[in-house]
Amino acid sequence: MNRKEAAPASLPVRLEEGGVVVEYLDGREVFYHGVPEAVGDSLRAPPGKHVHVLVTDADGNEGVLVYVDDLKTDAEILESTGVGRLFVEGEGTAQVFPGVTVRRDGHAHVVEADDDTVDGRVFVFAEDQFGESSYELLAED
Repeated sequence: MNRKEAAPASLPVRLEEGGVVVEYLDGREVFYHGVPEAVGDSLRAPPGKHVHVLVTDADGNEGVLVYVDDLKTDAEILESTGVGRLFVEGEGTAQVFPGVTVRRDGHAHVVEADDDTVDGRVFVFAEDQFGESSYELLAED
């Protein structure tokens, strides 16, 4: 099993009309389709989905991208792309970025953002072979 965690690098980010683009360190890009759905400061991703968390700077031009509990991506690929990886142990909580945490809820992941700590935007992408969903965590008013 591929259970090595990886620290993320700062990557260029573009918010486009049809989704979010992240440029990897090797120059390739990933496009997360769809305008992110605005949710509160917490999101429970559907069980069984691959969860990616993107935390940007205040301008939304740079960010860190982290794969949660990913067992398929080789550590060398993560290193060459600048994507991070973390694992949530049991019922524990893992910090994606200061003010952004993820925990397990059964087979689902819950991503939470503390708006007082995060000085940027927090996106969550949940995908599988059937489709993908995009969310943006926003502070509750």
